[in-house]
Amino acid sequence: MTMKRRIAVSQQLEKADIIIRNVQVADVFSLTWRTGNIVIADGYIIAIDTENRYEAYEDIDATGQFAIPGLIDAHIHIESTLLTPSHFSNMMFEHGVTTAITDPHEIANVAGTAGLQYMLDDATNSAIDLFFMLPSSVPGTSFENSGAVLTADDLAPFLQHPQVLGLAEVMDYPAVLAGEDHILAKIRATEDANLTIDGHGAGLSAHQITGYRAANIATDHECITAEEAIDRVAQGMYVFLREGSAAKNVSDVLPAVTSANARRFGFCTDDKYVDDILIEGTIDHIVRLAIQQGMDPLQAIQLATLNAAECYGLKHRGALTAGYIADIVLVSDVAKMTITETFKNGQRTKRAKNPASIPSSLRESVHLPAITADMLAIPMQQTTANIIDIVPNQIVTHHAICDVHVQDGYFVPSIEDDFLKLVVIERHHQKHTIGHAIVRGFGLKSGAIATTVAHDSHNALAVGTNDADMIVALERLQLIQGGFVIVNRGQVIAEMPLPIGGLMTDVDVQTAADQLTHVHKAIQQLNPAIDFHLLLTLSFIALPVIPALKITDSGLFNVETFQHISIEHFS
Repeated sequence: MTMKRRIAVSQQLEKADIIIRNVQVADVFSLTWRTGNIVIADGYIIAIDTENRYEAYEDIDATGQFAIPGLIDAHIHIESTLLTPSHFSNMMFEHGVTTAITDPHEIANVAGTAGLQYMLDDATNSAIDLFFMLPSSVPGTSFENSGAVLTADDLAPFLQHPQVLGLAEVMDYPAVLAGEDHILAKIRATEDANLTIDGHGAGLSAHQITGYRAANIATDHECITAEEAIDRVAQGMYVFLREGSAAKNVSDVLPAVTSANARRFGFCTDDKYVDDILIEGTIDHIVRLAIQQGMDPLQAIQLATLNAAECYGLKHRGALTAGYIADIVLVSDVAKMTITETFKNGQRTKRAKNPASIPSSLRESVHLPAITADMLAIPMQQTTANIIDIVPNQIVTHHAICDVHVQDGYFVPSIEDDFLKLVVIERHHQKHTIGHAIVRGFGLKSGAIATTVAHDSHNALAVGTNDADMIVALERLQLIQGGFVIVNRGQVIAEMPLPIGGLMTDVDVQTAADQLTHVHKAIQQLNPAIDFHLLLTLSFIALPVIPALKITDSGLFNVETFQHISIEHFS
């Protein structure tokens, strides 16, 4: 009877549920504003009334305000906010995001299909629409040990789930370009289901992108230059401009967007922590940035709404017009994206209900060995080393070759030269493999940091100025079943437990943000001059599909050659 009632309301045979009157309505099809009344019934927009023809059970006077479609995050890992899907949805609703396209490959790398099912279950009664892309690369590569392996057969049952839109970012580009059967099976199954395939083209040349397009990979969110974005759009891809906690690419990529090609772009956050979202926002923040840098406000709103909806085949979303779902954001100042109220399915207040129970296996995912100094040692016969050079607030790194301090045949960290010790320890199946590296750029003057947030296999990761503090941090990480631990002079000075897969907390949004703020402040004790997002920059140092030098539990990894290399550099 819902459609019948909507028709009746459209013909003024019945009253609407709500009318938002006297509002400036964004037309994202023609990039114009028009003054009118938004007529809503049964969660849908019935009409944009410019003649005051309709009546409703509830009238809202929005004089002086602007109505834009509910914002859409085109690519995000919910786990990277450190929240469960239900808590995440409550936070996003407050920032005008009514739809998010999520990739649960973080929890899938820890817990496989059990992790994926938990995310789907917890999203069932969320405050916003959460759609899922099935993880394509679990593990991300064959050069590391993750908690699970997902084959095409494992993913097949999920392709029929109503909240699943396709295959998530295909990261193992060598496997794609080599035509390896295991990845092609996932791509073919997604194609057969008539769903979308996301890409991950970090550092790929135009020629390599051509190989991706031959595999029908449709999107990329990894562009860090305008030139890369222009090439991908020219090859028929959608490009999502990303602004997260560590990867901040909007300013560099925005010049690629023109009035002629703008319909092939969208916005995404990818990885953004809860505290950053509370402070500056999410997609609303990206719209502000785009406007500040000269983009027409309606164009920026179009990128944040309609484009992503059409990319993923989300009918009836992304616009404010008859026949579309009543996902509406009222804004008092468009340039500043000052949100006054959000409507989801025509409802003024929306909160997640009945969060899913958390399987015990997800709460017992950290299995570290007893850590000794010998396990952390880096033997060296010479002083020249291959160094991971971080790029603050970026997920790429540089490959440096430097002379380091060596004593009695072992590397010794140097606070003065900012050469720190870095280890990754397998924590899923008690294999206890350990990868070592030397890193520069974190700037710690004392202490150590340990975490289980280590993309994408999420093994235990620790960086430090000395072995003793690293051992304390890793032992505490085991005790709290994952999260962040900050240690200085043998004492834990801050921690944030993430007991769900070592990735997510079960506390509410504000409590999580407060805990994370405490951790950030503790990092400042290790060096007050640190002015970048150290935690997220650290967490991506273990991702061996992003250039140039990374670390896995199997050792130092050269992403350019896609092979492990020695820490010692031999000329």
